[in-house]
This record gives sequence, C-alpha cells and structure tokens, in this order.
Amino acid sequence: MRGMPDPIAPLPPAPGADTWLALDFANTAIALPGGQYVDLLGSPASVNGWLTAHGLAPDDADVQEMCASQLRALREHVRSLLAARVVGAPALPAALDAVNDALTRVPTTPLLRWDDKTGPYRATACPTNEILDHALATIAASAADLLTSPEAEALTACDSAPCNRYLIRHGRRQWCSTRCGDRVRAARAYARRTAG
Repeated sequence: MRGMPDPIAPLPPAPGADTWLALDFANTAIALPGGQYVDLLGSPASVNGWLTAHGLAPDDADVQEMCASQLRALREHVRSLLAARVVGAPALPAALDAVNDALTRVPTTPLLRWDDKTGPYRATACPTNEILDHALATIAASAADLLTSPEAEALTACDSAPCNRYLIRHGRRQWCSTRCGDRVRAARAYARRTAG
C-alpha cells in the first residue's frame, strides 16, 4: 500500500467485480476524497495476498517487487482500455499490446504428457516459476472477455468524484458502492440547503 493505512478494506467489490476478475483487478487502485490513494497492489506482500485470494498463486508464491511492478503496469493498461470503452474512445495501442502480450505468455491448450506407468495424458504447464505469467494471462483474458461481452455496454466509471473505480451498471445505479452514493447524495443535499 502506498501513502496511508488501508481504510478501504470494508469497501465491497464494485458491481460486476465479483463476476469479472479484470474489473476487480482494475479497481485495486482507489482514489479517495482528500487526495488520498490506496493501492491494493502496492507491495509484493499485498500482490501475493491478492493473487492468492483470487486463486492465481499459492500462499507461498513469494512475489517479488519486479513481479508486483509487472502486475501494476498491466493494471494501468487494463484501466486504460476500460476508460476507452466507457467513453467510446479509441484504445491506446500500448494498452492493447500489453494485454495481447499477457495473453500469449502461456499456452492455453493442455500439452501432451506421458507417464511411464499410466501412459499419455493432457496437462496445462504451470511450473512455479511461471505463476506470474499465468496470473497476467488470466487477468488479460478476463479483460478481453469483459471488453467484448454484452455486459461491456453497461461498463461505466463510478459517478462519485474522486472515485476512480469501474462497475457494471444495473438499472440507474451509477456508483461503485453505497459509500460513494451516500457521498453524492450528501453533496447534493448540502448544495440544495446552501442555495436556498
């Protein structure tokens, strides 16, 4: 984490983040009121915890800063693609290249293996030194699936400044959490009181 203790822990996932890994991943960088910022991938330990919680690494993966930096870089590219989709702008070529590079890092087809006792079988290669590549590829695949899914039409940014989280809009809801919705409603009520 960078900058402050984690006051965001009780914040629930934004709508859609429990379905789309890429949305949850993009929302690990959180802007808060007062210029505060929480990075849920701010240290190797927090990256390891996030990967473990999402089934992308074992508890003892021992993520180092170089791997954490690669994940944070992919996050910025995924956020860029989500932002482009939300506003209907062209995607940055570097963001597309980063996601496509992550998608091609690992084979997705199970390889043919041969056990001397039991014979041939298929298995996806995942040596422990390739945990990061598998995590990057899985997150990138989720991003590609989200951006090309029918739900992408409902993708939006939280409408409560300075929040920078993304969500899948259901109905009229424009906020990623009750906390953000309450902040907007309180600001509107205050504006009405002071205007009168």
